Amino acid sequence: MSAVIDDLRDHWAIYVLMPVIAAFIGYLTKLVAVEMMFRPLEFVGIRPYFGWQGVIPRYTPRMAATAVDLMMKRLLDPQEIISRIDLDELMAKMEIPMHEIVGQLTRDVMEALQPALWLALPEAVQRIIIGQVESSVRPTLDRLIVDIRENVTSVLDIRMMATNALTRDKALTVKMVRTIGSAEMKFIVRMGVPFGAALGVVQAMVWAATHSAWIMPAFGAVTGLTTDWLALQMIFRPLQPKKYLGIVTWQGMFIKRRDEVTRDYAKLISEEILTPANILETMLTGPSSDRFLALIHREIENIIDERTGPIKSIMKLAVGSERYQHARGDISTMLVSGMLERKDELGSFAAGAIDLTELLQEKMQLMTNGEFEGLLRPAFKQDEWKVVTVGAILGFLVGELQLHLLLV
Repeated sequence: MSAVIDDLRDHWAIYVLMPVIAAFIGYLTKLVAVEMMFRPLEFVGIRPYFGWQGVIPRYTPRMAATAVDLMMKRLLDPQEIISRIDLDELMAKMEIPMHEIVGQLTRDVMEALQPALWLALPEAVQRIIIGQVESSVRPTLDRLIVDIRENVTSVLDIRMMATNALTRDKALTVKMVRTIGSAEMKFIVRMGVPFGAALGVVQAMVWAATHSAWIMPAFGAVTGLTTDWLALQMIFRPLQPKKYLGIVTWQGMFIKRRDEVTRDYAKLISEEILTPANILETMLTGPSSDRFLALIHREIENIIDERTGPIKSIMKLAVGSERYQHARGDISTMLVSGMLERKDELGSFAAGAIDLTELLQEKMQLMTNGEFEGLLRPAFKQDEWKVVTVGAILGFLVGELQLHLLLV
């Protein structure tokens, strides 16, 4: 015992530094582990084994599938989404850009079908024809909306829309996890300090008793591993408030923050996934687009038949009935292409009419704590062992460095 006391007196600085360095190990391993969850977006290194890609970006398809499954189960009902859209405001905002698209389309089609005839028409007549077609935009949009409302599940594949939005943009998936788990990530890093310091005290006692060269790297590994594991557990467990040692009451941090998380998550889903541009693109190009395109084709044919009026017979004689019929189909295709090219612009016009944040918040408030945990837990669960293992390896390496620095 006297030898231990003498050693403490002679090397007190080493013993004081052990908890400090252990706290640093705890902090560093947590910081690196958290960043390795998200960075880099693409694989860096030599495939397949020498290198790294952030856990979230690497498994974006799986993360997206899990997130979308939860959304579809508890949050996203196509009929509810459509019912929350202010259709009058939507139509009023969409009418202006659609007038521009349809007006230009009319000119292009007439010039393509019979340029000589079109150019021969007085400019006033051209404007009348274009005006006749443009006047059909609002009633056509109204009829389309009625059809969409009645057949929303057959024209709008929300699962596909949400999955595509997340998988084609890894940065969006990373942003989603970072947004809803920002406080938890900071908590993981911060908790590395007290956890590490506590283990450093134990490390100092064991070192005093053994002076084994393995103590520092071994405790470094234990510090990295246990602090990572404990921090992850404290984020999600317990689901309900629970008192420990009769003194401290704790509830999983993520669950405790559910009001704040609900607000942030609903805002992100509304602004990044359920956007007017994404909804429009999905209806025009998604797996259920045939139904929506058929509705557009029908309305285009009606417009052409109704609005070409005075020159309809002339057009058929000039270009031939068969070509005239083909032209009607071409117009539908050109209209869809024009809408796709300007989907972001159309989406920005419609943005004010489609705000689903409140709906998503209402739905999320009905989730159980277990279901709510599923918003973030899948980002860690399957690859939790990787985060913990990285923490252990980094802790071992820093512990080895600690051994060499302190005992020089």
